[in-house]
Amino acid sequence: MQRDPLEVLRTVWGYPAFRGLQEEVIRHVLDGGDALVLMPTGGGKSLCYQVPALCLDGLTIVISPLIALMQDQVAALTQLGVRAAMLNSTLEFREAMRVERAMEQGELDLVYVAPERLKALGFLDLLARCRLALFAIDEAHCVSQWGHDFRPDYLELKLLHERFPDVPRLALTATADAPTRREIVERLDLGAGRVFVAGFDRPNIRYRVVPKLQPKAQLLGYLGREQAGRSGIVYCLSRRKVEETAAALEEAGFDALPYHAGLDKEVRAANQDRFLEEEGLVMVATIAFGMGIDKPDVRFVVHLDLPKSLEAYYQETGRAGRDGLPSEAFMLYGLDDVAKLKSLLARSEVQSERQRHVERQKLEALLGYCETTRCRRQVLLAYFGEELPEPCGNCDVCLEQPASFDGTELAQKALSAIYRTGQRFGAGHVIDVLRGESSERIERLGHDRLSVFGIGRDLAPHAWRSVLRQLAALGLIEVDVEGHGGIALAGGCRAVLRGERCVSLRRDPTPTRGSDRRKGIVRTSPLLAEDPAADALFQKLRRWRLETARMQGVPPYVIFHDTALMAMARARPASRHQLAGLPGVGAAKLERYGDALLELMREG
Repeated sequence: MQRDPLEVLRTVWGYPAFRGLQEEVIRHVLDGGDALVLMPTGGGKSLCYQVPALCLDGLTIVISPLIALMQDQVAALTQLGVRAAMLNSTLEFREAMRVERAMEQGELDLVYVAPERLKALGFLDLLARCRLALFAIDEAHCVSQWGHDFRPDYLELKLLHERFPDVPRLALTATADAPTRREIVERLDLGAGRVFVAGFDRPNIRYRVVPKLQPKAQLLGYLGREQAGRSGIVYCLSRRKVEETAAALEEAGFDALPYHAGLDKEVRAANQDRFLEEEGLVMVATIAFGMGIDKPDVRFVVHLDLPKSLEAYYQETGRAGRDGLPSEAFMLYGLDDVAKLKSLLARSEVQSERQRHVERQKLEALLGYCETTRCRRQVLLAYFGEELPEPCGNCDVCLEQPASFDGTELAQKALSAIYRTGQRFGAGHVIDVLRGESSERIERLGHDRLSVFGIGRDLAPHAWRSVLRQLAALGLIEVDVEGHGGIALAGGCRAVLRGERCVSLRRDPTPTRGSDRRKGIVRTSPLLAEDPAADALFQKLRRWRLETARMQGVPPYVIFHDTALMAMARARPASRHQLAGLPGVGAAKLERYGDALLELMREG
């Protein structure tokens, strides 16, 4: 007989009710249906298969792409008293055999495996000897060959339906536009299942994009003023930049670590463990880091370089604020970024013209997001087919509405300067010509005698960079597509030069020194302003959590999330019954930690 899912949620996880589409998805799965579930990061996707795993009679197999994700999930479930394990390359032979025996003997509720495991000798035969209840395919967008996280082994997951047609399958992801959804359904043979779309909005994340002028100084200023003492991720495009940025942060007094695929495997693992287990640490990384990381208290995600697409941007920024508390996505964006991405696209090994067209559209959508004068959240959600009726009030465009203006004349001057100088020089040279800045090189080339020399001296260099950047985003100029640093004219520019097409540009805010402090910044403790006594208790609970986690060798958030500790600090429960009524305090955690927590409350 099946257990009631709401009763499982309350007794195991300590939550009083399901959120959003969770209950509908769970009941569909319990009825034996297949499904594709799209929920934003932090929206509770894991519960959509973890709750059914405890309601159904049998074993749930969870396919997950990263070992770190498996470790996090298994550690968290074990804290809840759930019989969970994993099978991956980190296990010694004896431990792997123990897990496999437990699977056959019905001693486990959930087992996490990597997609490559399906090709391991005898694994499908092992599954055939188990009483199977459900297959959960996490990070299902990895099956998309056009996606930003494509993993070839995901293409083999169709085997599950062919070999075990009566076992329901649940595919889950936080990132998939309409074409990617169709591809997931097709490649996993989910045609007969339902598609649940819970929405992509992450209202607790503040989106912010600023012109890239002095990236190192801008990053140090941002972290020092607004994110000191908080955990966060800084993404860079290259391994070299990761190393240099991490070193610069360390030199400036921040606790920072590098992470990229070129580091020794043991170093990567150690750095990742430190990030998960410590508070206030900054991880500087390439996109090799982050997918599936469950750390809920990441307060900021910084992009020092443009991501490859809006899907990648959404996925990466979604690692902030998984606990629902205020967090920020901060991106620096410059002309060089446009050049790098267009150059990567030009050199890519994509053979199909259709796929090239799709990739160009993705790049145009990303650049459009960066240059928009609309609410960023509205633009981002619209890309995923979701409408936000009103501006969000929690992005830089909403908070500091940029002015747009008729930039046709400036565009004509810039295009003319690019043409007259031979369409082979970089932005700095073109801007010097426009501003009438003479130099030995300009005089040697005779560019000081051109008709365009000095026609833009009334505009500051950063303003001309903004014009060129926006012209690149509009597709009116090509930047560095051959890797030589030059700017050339592109399609549509003739209509602008002839005055047949108007160009609307956004006016970037004037860069300032030391005054980039925004309204509404949420400091380290959200309780501080409203209740100093509660905040002091919250900090005490955090210290207890850290000590407890270290003794057990698990990340602190596996013990309790910040949201649970905040609820305790506000409510100050005086009995086990009162403590049990707080969100995140299930039966197993109440039994394990109840006495220690109540003692802390009394001391507080």
